[in-house]
Amino acid sequence: MDKDRVEGSAKQAKGSVKETVGKVTGDTKTEAEGKADKTEGKVQNTFGGVKDSIRGK
Repeated sequence: MDKDRVEGSAKQAKGSVKETVGKVTGDTKTEAEGKADKTEGKVQNTFGGVKDSIRGK
């Protein structure tokens, strides 16, 4: 498994938590940051998946 996939999954999890905290506290900035982290994590995870496919794993 590619390092980018692991880091991407971690960013997605962190983003989900941050987004939830933002919703609960009514902090739109934190909520938006969480959504951005989730998106960044998804992109990084996808990139890692492509790299894995190229390597044939």
